[in-house]
Amino acid sequence: MQKKHVRFCKTSAANLLKVLSVAFIFSLILVGCGKQSTASDSNKPLVVATSGTLYPTSYHNTKSQKLTGYDIEVVRAVAKKLNRKVIFKEYNVDGQLTAVKTGKADIAANDFSISPARKKEFAFSTPYKHSFSSMVVRKSDNSGINNWSDIKGKKAAGEAGTNYQRLAKKLGATLVNYDNVSNDVYLKDVKNGKTDLIMNDYYLQKLALAAVPNNGLKIMDNMYYMTKEDKAGAGMVMKKGNTKLQKQINKALSELQEDGTLTKISKQFYHADVTKKPTEKISRTFDE
Repeated sequence: MQKKHVRFCKTSAANLLKVLSVAFIFSLILVGCGKQSTASDSNKPLVVATSGTLYPTSYHNTKSQKLTGYDIEVVRAVAKKLNRKVIFKEYNVDGQLTAVKTGKADIAANDFSISPARKKEFAFSTPYKHSFSSMVVRKSDNSGINNWSDIKGKKAAGEAGTNYQRLAKKLGATLVNYDNVSNDVYLKDVKNGKTDLIMNDYYLQKLALAAVPNNGLKIMDNMYYMTKEDKAGAGMVMKKGNTKLQKQINKALSELQEDGTLTKISKQFYHADVTKKPTEKISRTFDE
């Protein structure tokens, strides 16, 4: 009985070793796969929400139809630093922010000012654009606007949810909201009297006017302004608490600033270095 028992134990031990060996090999395979999966996660495409209609920030080239613009090319340069591909998804302003909040997009890049209000809801990258705001009116009569009080009762064109429209409303304007339309639509409506003014970023407005010949419009150069919403500059929007991605993007932006890439992209699209704070005379700063 003892001999049989011994033989039985030896056989069981051998079988057990075989089982353990197979299990060990299988566990190594799983660990290896796990590592590959983790690496794959870190190299997943960066999903970016943008408008595709805001020249020269995010727009489609008229010849190639390729999505391009200052923010778009900055994102591509950052993604290259992170060794990640990019997938762009186009929404209006509210849609972009919702996409980030719900996880449909990793970031939103569309000339978003780093405002105190937005910082309560989202994480931001360091600023890669500095600017100030301006007002477009009809060239023939200034749309009846010669000072800040004249805005009351005028029709302000813009997109719902923007800081510009909130300020226009505070100044007494009637809001005419558009849903992610291109600049030429805005300009045409001011020229034809459907609206009276557009409050927006100076560089965007300057280039929009230059891109549409015989537009009959001008920028009020004596009414440049800023608000506390935009004086911190513009950056990429991320989900609140996503500190890992925020640090990665900030590191990439710092490197791109140091090697001159951001300035090069800026001059390509704005014909100016928007990575530096402006020196133009500001007529008024609003406590918004």
